[in-house]
Amino acid sequence: MTIATSAAPPPTHNRSVARGFLTGGVMGASLAAIVVGIVIENEPLIAGGAFLLAVYVLIRYLAGMPRRAREAAIPPYLALAMIESLEAVGGETSDIPVKFDLTVAPDDAPAYRVEFTQDINLADLTDYRPRGILVVQYPPDRPLKVRIVKRPTPDWEERAASAHLDSAPGPALASDPLEGCGATLVGFLGLLLGAALVVLLFRADLFDRDDTDTARPSVSSSSTSSSSTTTVSSASGTVALGPGQSFLDQGRLGSSVAVLAKGEDKHRALTVVVQERLLTVVLAPTGTQAASRLDLDSLPYDRVPALVKEATTTLGVGSPRTWQLTADRLTGRVALRVSVTGSEDTAYLEADEQGKVVRRVSVGG
Repeated sequence: MTIATSAAPPPTHNRSVARGFLTGGVMGASLAAIVVGIVIENEPLIAGGAFLLAVYVLIRYLAGMPRRAREAAIPPYLALAMIESLEAVGGETSDIPVKFDLTVAPDDAPAYRVEFTQDINLADLTDYRPRGILVVQYPPDRPLKVRIVKRPTPDWEERAASAHLDSAPGPALASDPLEGCGATLVGFLGLLLGAALVVLLFRADLFDRDDTDTARPSVSSSSTSSSSTTTVSSASGTVALGPGQSFLDQGRLGSSVAVLAKGEDKHRALTVVVQERLLTVVLAPTGTQAASRLDLDSLPYDRVPALVKEATTTLGVGSPRTWQLTADRLTGRVALRVSVTGSEDTAYLEADEQGKVVRRVSVGG
């Protein structure tokens, strides 16, 4: 059976760009509010920064409920597809991510090209080869969100065995409109603008504090090595890793925190924020008392890689792009919160001071 194809790709979802920008903006504004609030000793601003992030996560979750309910009520469409090309893009476990370029040929619509990444078991990798025919599925209203059906029904398996498809003209459309550098750039731009907005709103308080606080002048230092850049001031400390480095590497996070908070500073820590290559430790102003300070020596640094892996793989976020871990005592107890953001979804989990997960808020509820 030969199926002729024509190029008529389905519409893309440009709203993902706005969502990525908005997510970056909220994260930047929340972190900046916490830092600025500590510097100017404004506790409502600190709480407001944490509250803003929590509310945004809740809104994203609630906003996605109608779509998730609709997709659950309507069975996905099935279609035949032909592999144009495939490439393993990483992985060290039995399931490795493979980047596929497919020609998808729906029964009742023109064929189109799509590019996406899906985990494939290493033992099954030989079953996928260029020009091979397979069965795929996708939500009726999102034909670019294609997934390979690994075990199709006998009828579809028979159709795939006897079918021959013609290639649809390219280029292939990405199943995730935000990919690679584009996703990073849009999110980073939102992060910068969100942080800049908070600083501008409270610039008078910041500048007045700098002019009048002569008893304890702000002292900052910066050092750079081939693999990281470290900056320490009286209010915070940051470590930015170079390319190819990650705070999930064994021992990296604990040793970096120890570099930022030494001596008296170790007892002034309020919040620890960790991303893939960026660490920030927020410090309480010198000479002030705060019940929400962290004991940096007691944090479960060795549990962080496992928590991040669990958050990125079990909460239902499709194609996770960024993760962030926040440790604080704003509620009176030590809490570790790992949030994961994809192109359209956001989810998070919370753990206690031993690194044991106590709460999960997944995409699917």
